[in-house]
Amino acid sequence: MSEDKPSDAVESAPAEGNAIPNGKGHEPGEEITAMAKTPPAGDSENPHRTENSEANLPESQEFLSGMDDKKTTRFTDFEGKTSFGMSVFNLGNAIMGSGILGLAYAMANTGVILFLVLLTVVAVLSSYSIHLLLKSSGIVGIRAYEQLGYRAFGTPGKMAAGIAITLQNIGAMSSYLYIVKYEFPLVIQAFLKVDNPAGEWYLNGNYLVVIVSIAVILPLALMKQLGYLGYTSGFSLSCMVFFLISVIYKKFNVPCPFVDFAFNATTSVLNVSATDPGGQEDPACIPKMANLNSQTAYTIPILAFAFVCHPEVLPIYTELRNPTKKKMQHVANISIAVMYSMYFLAALFGYLTFYGEVEAELLHTYSRIDPYDTLILCVRVAVLTAVTLTVPIVLFPVRRAIQQMMFPNKTFYWPRHIAIAFVLLTLINLLVIFAPNILGIFGVIGATSAPCLIFIFPAVFYIRIVPKEEEPLRSVPKIMAACFAGIGFLFMIMSLSFIIIDWTSGSSKAASGH
Repeated sequence: MSEDKPSDAVESAPAEGNAIPNGKGHEPGEEITAMAKTPPAGDSENPHRTENSEANLPESQEFLSGMDDKKTTRFTDFEGKTSFGMSVFNLGNAIMGSGILGLAYAMANTGVILFLVLLTVVAVLSSYSIHLLLKSSGIVGIRAYEQLGYRAFGTPGKMAAGIAITLQNIGAMSSYLYIVKYEFPLVIQAFLKVDNPAGEWYLNGNYLVVIVSIAVILPLALMKQLGYLGYTSGFSLSCMVFFLISVIYKKFNVPCPFVDFAFNATTSVLNVSATDPGGQEDPACIPKMANLNSQTAYTIPILAFAFVCHPEVLPIYTELRNPTKKKMQHVANISIAVMYSMYFLAALFGYLTFYGEVEAELLHTYSRIDPYDTLILCVRVAVLTAVTLTVPIVLFPVRRAIQQMMFPNKTFYWPRHIAIAFVLLTLINLLVIFAPNILGIFGVIGATSAPCLIFIFPAVFYIRIVPKEEEPLRSVPKIMAACFAGIGFLFMIMSLSFIIIDWTSGSSKAASGH
């Protein structure tokens, strides 16, 4: 009965929503009507509900169903037009990135079976957390992660979500550009057959990162809408499919045990097989089903980092043509399933190629066999292209988070849109030029902001936002969400503890800068 009055109060909202160009994209029945359920819970839990809803209009309208009748220019003042397929490409590309290069190393340090179990668990949990996000956004008609935080906990909630998204995505962009810095010079060196570089500027990774950032990433990052990047996302994913096919092919062409290029070059004829002279299989060529060592601590953060796409989910949802929660959940499930398959195959065949010799960055291990291998050179170019084209997609949520935190009541303004992208890229370039090691980035960011964005925030926002009238605190969905948040905290504490112990013990590859 308490829902009748608020429904009357917001009855005009759908009519206003239809007045703006976004009428088709936001299903009044699904979201605006659902907002009617919010005031009872909101009034009791958040005394500032009334003024907050007024203050929220400008900062939420970039994602929102039309809640005001002014046709002002907003962050995304358009009707959602991105097709289902393009949305899958964009979300898949947001999931996929440099994480795939570290998964063979993760498998080497957990074993095949344990890795598969962990990968499956993280993928299923990621899908469940997207369900929580979409359910929460449907209840209040909001499609901005930061705004969900604001509705749940006020300004602290918004700031926490904004800071986590900023840290996570800056970490992701740094890791992508770190690959550009590390791989691009090797590619140019191999193509030009420069055996002994003498300090040429075009073989300096720091210069190349800056050039790629200005020439490729910045123009794409300046686009107003995320949906336009669907084509570059599709191309980026096809590059990663080529990477996967090449890794599988190489498994059957690289001899075991592993032979370094330096040794290879001094040996005229190599007769290497997986059996030693006694006919016994070489222990170095037997895959381990389960394995625990000091580097195992990095595995879960690397896996979590590999599935973080949550800051991009709501922007992609906003731009989806005729969006519904069910349709967006299908987009998420397909994207996660495809990436799950690619991740497992890349990790499995990368591991079965090098076994214990695999490095934290898979492509570097191939160049130890033959730096001039044409196929691996092409794969390097494909991976460079893929991670470069992923950076603009990851930059969008960071810019939105900064807008929400620093300019909450401002409408879309091109100079600010451009300036934020430029400052972000400058900061990330500086990070990349001085970053010690890619594994350190995976480990620390994966152990902190990733659990927040995947586990903790979706769960606690869900518990706070879904009205008690609809789901009491002791209902099964809210108990599951609370357990989910608990897993996130456990995950974060354990991962950070392992990493700190590993660093202080001096055995860490991340700390030593290899």
